[in-house]
Amino acid sequence: MSASRPAAVIVLAAGEGTRMKSRRPKVLHEICGRSLLGHVLAAAAELEPERTVVVVGHAREQVTEHLKAITPDAVTAVQEEQNGTGHAVRMAVEALRAQGVELSGTVVLTCGDTPLLRGETLRGLVTAHEEAGNAVTVLSARVPDPTGYGRVVRDADGVFTAIVEHADATEAQRAVDEINSGMYAFDGALLSQVVHRLSADNAKGEEYITDAVALLRGDGHRVGAHTASDRTEVEGVNDRVQLAEARRLLNARLLERLMRGGATVVDPASTWVDVDVEAGRDAVIEPQTQLQGRTVVGEGAQVGPSTVLCDTEVGEGAAVSHTVAREAVIGAEVTVGPYAYLRPGARLERGVKVGTYVEVKNSVVGEGSKVPHLTYVGDADIGRGVNIGASSVFVNYDGVNKHRTVIGDHARTGSDNMFVAPVRVGDGAYTGAGTVVREDVPPGALAVSAGSQRNIEGWVERKRPGTPSAQAAERARAGSEEDR
Repeated sequence: MSASRPAAVIVLAAGEGTRMKSRRPKVLHEICGRSLLGHVLAAAAELEPERTVVVVGHAREQVTEHLKAITPDAVTAVQEEQNGTGHAVRMAVEALRAQGVELSGTVVLTCGDTPLLRGETLRGLVTAHEEAGNAVTVLSARVPDPTGYGRVVRDADGVFTAIVEHADATEAQRAVDEINSGMYAFDGALLSQVVHRLSADNAKGEEYITDAVALLRGDGHRVGAHTASDRTEVEGVNDRVQLAEARRLLNARLLERLMRGGATVVDPASTWVDVDVEAGRDAVIEPQTQLQGRTVVGEGAQVGPSTVLCDTEVGEGAAVSHTVAREAVIGAEVTVGPYAYLRPGARLERGVKVGTYVEVKNSVVGEGSKVPHLTYVGDADIGRGVNIGASSVFVNYDGVNKHRTVIGDHARTGSDNMFVAPVRVGDGAYTGAGTVVREDVPPGALAVSAGSQRNIEGWVERKRPGTPSAQAAERARAGSEEDR
């Protein structure tokens, strides 16, 4: 029996997360390119639920705005005061009822701070729940140190009977290493009823969803527990230390996926990737490299070392080292770096070379062209087979507006050129070293702007007497006179 499509997934995301010591709500902290809440919603989306409900509370305006960006179809339920998990679930049920939705079928309950949760684990929970015909199925896990967790209690036959909180557990129960994850599969109709029977008659004065298990069992319904195969999936993030550990574990999982897909990661310990990163077969990711956002590395490409690429496409056979690139397209067989900076809108066609200390922004560099050294290319269209001389600047900004420069195919520009946009250099044209190009250059022309060189003899000795330069000049002149 395969899992059905759940009637709803409810995600609890109302807590403040005070141990994070942050102005940002806990569930909005990010690892590997997604918020904690985003990871949980991505796992839930794999179940293709009919509805997704997110319970918000602390800083709900920020959380709701984030939801609009990542899961616009999600229903938000507001928990004005954090009165326990049972109260939060009741707010979700009432939010759906206000939309005319009465729950039936399976409802999955998850937490918004468990970024390592997988969709396949939730699917396993739903399958186990429906195959057993349970009213509620608890997702449990076995952990090396269960201190502080509610224990899953089973009878002599291994049948789940109750959840006992740590504070209320006997010594024998505290020795149990199977814990309640806080995630469940419910029969939706029964959940809608039982949340109105939860009591706040406890030390904290809160309604707990764990009490629903005892209530449903007391009513004669079947209850059960399904154990997750990987305990890390159900571990919540409560502080910065746990955030870093979750990032490390998720990063290792993502790198394993890339390597099993045929890419080489030379040093996984120093390589960081986001969840949407892709790498083709025989791609090589060198140490100290970060691939962020929706970066794609083509087959046989080499990225790194010491490279940061964000939302960047790297073509087949390209080589990118010691480079920072954001929202750039690096074509096949392109060479970039070391120490290059590609800003948004940079597009390097096949076979381009962008070298040391070159910055490219909002520009197209045509097939086979080279920008080898110490150059800024901004708002430009460079043709095919062009060579840009060292220390050149595309002067794109007049103090108010940006303008474009166009360099034609197979042009050759000299070192230390300034291209004052808007300006066009024609196909096959040349420019001399030190030229300031203020006017269009016709195809095949040579543009020069510097006047003839003039040497003023003896200027240093007269204007800078006694300096090391003047003394060196005097010695050189004396030596020349002796040679005569």
